[in-house]
Amino acid sequence: MKVVICMPTCNAVRTLEKTYLALPISLRKHVLLGDNQSTDGTFDLAKRLGIEVVRHDKNYGYGGNLKRLYRHALAQRADIIVELHPDFQYDPRLVDILVAYVERGYYDVMHGDRMRRRDEALAGGMHLYRYYGNRTLSTLENLWFGVNFSEWHCGMKAYRAEVLAQLPLDTYPDTHAFASDILMDIVMKGFRVGELPIPVIYTSESSSLCLSGLFAYTWKAFLSAMKRPPWKRKRFGSAQLPPLKGERSDSVLVLEEPVASR
Repeated sequence: MKVVICMPTCNAVRTLEKTYLALPISLRKHVLLGDNQSTDGTFDLAKRLGIEVVRHDKNYGYGGNLKRLYRHALAQRADIIVELHPDFQYDPRLVDILVAYVERGYYDVMHGDRMRRRDEALAGGMHLYRYYGNRTLSTLENLWFGVNFSEWHCGMKAYRAEVLAQLPLDTYPDTHAFASDILMDIVMKGFRVGELPIPVIYTSESSSLCLSGLFAYTWKAFLSAMKRPPWKRKRFGSAQLPPLKGERSDSVLVLEEPVASR
């Protein structure tokens, strides 16, 4: 089972090593760092750590960086592809749990849930405007698409590679709105999506949008949702993917109808 960790970044020299070393040892073998023209020594540090670096010829933005990383991981024949930010905002020690849900066949996509409890999110340094903005937008997206995710906008995800291979990555924006668009299409196509509660840590080194950027993100997410009418959404779990190689046959609980006694 080949798991590739994709880290999109620009100038993460202060947190990259901490993030990488917090990954479970079994998942450090295949790590891709997408470098959007860092100027702080991120590239050299990644090479010293043994991380494979995809150094872009210019800053392609958050979404543009991920597109290139995902295509690179697919070309490496990854079975599961993980998005993890190297700013230590999301706890890398939980990546193997996200992967396990996909590997064992429960879900096609797993993403982190920072919004399980308001006090936890705020204690982790999340600003009030960011918390309530996320909750409001996620609620509207849930109502539109007929799902019940705690949030739509977490930057920590694990995908079955076949899911990414079926998505029109090049049609998504190069901005942070990429995160919302890709999840919308995953829902529209009927893939199975699960959530895992994760702690979040916001510090001065965390990568995040400013207030004006959040308004722009919200507007783009609204427009993207309007392009995907809910009556065209496929039933949850209707997308059929072949079993992962090495997937345990007993990993998914199957409930059978009880046999009537005679």
